[in-house]
Amino acid sequence: MIGPSDDPVLCALRPWLGRSDRGVLLAVSGGPDSSALMHAAAALGASVQVATVDHGLRPDSGSEAEGVGRAARALGLPHAVLTWAGPKPGTGLQDAARAARYRLLAAHAEAVGAGLVLTGHTQDDQAETVLMRLAAGSGPAGLAGMRTERPLAPGITLGRPFLALPKATLTAWCVARGIPHVRDPANADPRFARARLRATWAALEREGLSPARLARLAERAARDDDALRVAAEQALAAALLPAKNTDAAALHLDGAALAALPEALALRGLDTALTRAGAGPRRLERLESLVLDDLLPALRRREPIRRTLAGILVAADAAGIVTLTLAPPRRSRAAD
Repeated sequence: MIGPSDDPVLCALRPWLGRSDRGVLLAVSGGPDSSALMHAAAALGASVQVATVDHGLRPDSGSEAEGVGRAARALGLPHAVLTWAGPKPGTGLQDAARAARYRLLAAHAEAVGAGLVLTGHTQDDQAETVLMRLAAGSGPAGLAGMRTERPLAPGITLGRPFLALPKATLTAWCVARGIPHVRDPANADPRFARARLRATWAALEREGLSPARLARLAERAARDDDALRVAAEQALAAALLPAKNTDAAALHLDGAALAALPEALALRGLDTALTRAGAGPRRLERLESLVLDDLLPALRRREPIRRTLAGILVAADAAGIVTLTLAPPRRSRAAD
């Protein structure tokens, strides 16, 4: 018989409880993963709060949220339903729902004084995330998948204690204890990319591309990405030139120092510089085109260049000084 010290679910969750002086909030949808999270916390005697986000996308979502509330209260845990109100987008629905979920959880955590929000994401979720990002052409940062923990809001951390556990482990844990749980039909809805990829698992596993291997890829990519980030920050600091009084808001970089870097470091360093300069979201392909195809060759030839990416004007002069400033607004056709 498996005791508490041998239980993989309890062992995975135990180190997270009590980490935050501001308390812990559990995000529980009612599925097997998050239901295991809530019942495991109760079994460990943790003083936590529970929240369920009702996206309002299915007729049964409200009753499912109420069911989680009844289960939480039966365990002696405070529960709140967080409703995603307002119109829903016609495209990118799952991305919008995900953003709304974290926004609502962060706001509720702040309201109840919790400094740690825990979700029930599993190894299977990680593998699906990596597969989706691989299909989208992501680099190391994207292939690192979901991190075990990350900042959710100022003073609030998002944690995923079950990220190394297969979903089957959590489902079996619930079944063995008679813990009821629901299944979201969206998980098998072919309208959504994640569901379509999920339907290919049997074929992928026959070729050796298992969730465990994709999760291991995420661990390796995260390790390499962390090292690359530190090295790129150091390289950027070495290339950064003093601000000019006439243009204190601009970033000025030593182009010769950038051009001497390995391409991976130059790419990441310029990406970090763009963020500091106030750049908006950008695709990796566009960044690669700017840095690898245009900027670095121009710096090596000592040729001036001007390019715009994500709202930032990137310019290099013949002396090899690279300047990043906010790009001027585009003139409308009506103004021409």
